[in-house]
Amino acid sequence: MRAHLLAAALATLALAATVHAQWTIQTPTTADLRGIDNVGKGIAWASGTNGTVLRTEDAGYLWQACTIPPNAEHLDFRGIQAFDANTAIVMSSGPGDQSRLYKTTDGCQTWTLLFTNPDKTGFWDALKMSWAIKGFSSESGGIIIGDPLAGNFAVFRSVDGGSSWKRWGGKQPAFGADYDEKQAKAQKEESLFAASNGSLALWTVDSFLFVTGGPSGARLIYADEGRFCGELGLGCSISFASESLSGLANGSGAGAFAVASKVPSGYFPLRLMIVGGDYTKPNQNRGTSLFLSSRDGIHVPLTSYFDVVTPTTPPHGYRSAVAYDAPTKTWITVGPNGTDISTDDGRNWRPLHPTNNDAPDADQHWNALSLPYAVGPHGRIGILNPSALKPSPANP
Repeated sequence: MRAHLLAAALATLALAATVHAQWTIQTPTTADLRGIDNVGKGIAWASGTNGTVLRTEDAGYLWQACTIPPNAEHLDFRGIQAFDANTAIVMSSGPGDQSRLYKTTDGCQTWTLLFTNPDKTGFWDALKMSWAIKGFSSESGGIIIGDPLAGNFAVFRSVDGGSSWKRWGGKQPAFGADYDEKQAKAQKEESLFAASNGSLALWTVDSFLFVTGGPSGARLIYADEGRFCGELGLGCSISFASESLSGLANGSGAGAFAVASKVPSGYFPLRLMIVGGDYTKPNQNRGTSLFLSSRDGIHVPLTSYFDVVTPTTPPHGYRSAVAYDAPTKTWITVGPNGTDISTDDGRNWRPLHPTNNDAPDADQHWNALSLPYAVGPHGRIGILNPSALKPSPANP
């Protein structure tokens, strides 16, 4: 009887530890992970080095190691975008033809090579898909952003769910009239960062923005749509405009690394959190976040219509990914030295320290986010307990 009671007590303590821990940490692979996409309903996909793709259908309890795509054993899959348990597109980042897209439609048993970087000196940094949902959206496509070539950022677009891709630029048909897709001009030594697939935000294949860095300073660059005048039979254009992000760190390894929207529907109103810093100085907290907020809720471009909020209490180091948790109205940002959260749109950040039931470094060693998941080096996957974001009495 005593042995039975002791076993029951130990089981109760183990359950309590599980319930109160902030993170569930797993290492289903030895690959470094930078891609993560939570589809919902327990389905999520992750990706990383050595052609690694993982999939879960039970909210992260088990992770399936996918078949490696053809000739991808040495590729670094920095981004993944998934539609359901069967359909996903994975992007590798690397010089020239080491930047590729593969797609699966059978739950990662087989893969099809969709697109290979046509630029020998190019490098892809981020992929975002806008999936068509029956009854809600008629458009399915995506955008790839890559490092500058000949003074312009490399931009590729798909309008057929990722099956085919075309370089952004030149004359395009629209509503019976041609319009010009203008190039996104880069400043001297300006670059993108492929740390988390977070440098690009997409709502439609014509409404997207991305963030940059470099010695000349960080910028937000966005597609400034003018195509609707094509309905009048006029020649129109989609050009790019930009906003300087002077509050962020600058340098060859510094700037803006990730951007996330507070409002999923897009520009109306536009509320953006941008995080970064200097990845060569991971403990430096200066220049690690900014929040951009539209004054009237509708205007693009940003200039003169947006307020920029710099933090009073910044994240406590370089941050590579950021996400917004709508149920708790909380921003969360992660990096190699920790995790921070904010409930006042980035004015003040506080570290999300591990509890006594977590490993001492449970908040650290993260590259990318897709709540409640975070991924990092050496196959590290974290699942954040939703209760970790609930405000405490001391931090309402």
